[in-house]
Amino acid sequence: MKTLLNIIWFVFAGVWLWLSYMLAGLIMCILIVTIPFGVASFRIANFAVWPFGRTYVDKPTAGVGSMIGNIIWFVLAGIWIAIAHIGTAIALAVTIIGLPLAWANLKMIPLALFPLGKQIVPESAARPLMPQAGTPTTSRY
Repeated sequence: MKTLLNIIWFVFAGVWLWLSYMLAGLIMCILIVTIPFGVASFRIANFAVWPFGRTYVDKPTAGVGSMIGNIIWFVLAGIWIAIAHIGTAIALAVTIIGLPLAWANLKMIPLALFPLGKQIVPESAARPLMPQAGTPTTSRY
């Protein structure tokens, strides 16, 4: 089922989101100071193109640097990519088959806004890394 969802996702949303993240990453790499943001964008592009069966969790080693980096990311790219997620989700929600894809797209918005200090892992490997029940720090697909 995950493979089927990933194929449908790739055709209707994955390519466009991948292009958005790659463009943001290229722009960030052109500006030498923001190369770490470019690398984060490329990592998320890999996740956005094939998201089902994978999730993101907080890195236990993330610190103040990630928080400061996330603020800078939010201003330079995060808000624009989150808008792309919302636009893609609206377009997907028009059809019945696109509703689960739209919901998955909306779940990617927190990662688009604040990607630093997050780790993309297979869903099976994320279970031990997830915090206690009731804390909203992960997103599962």
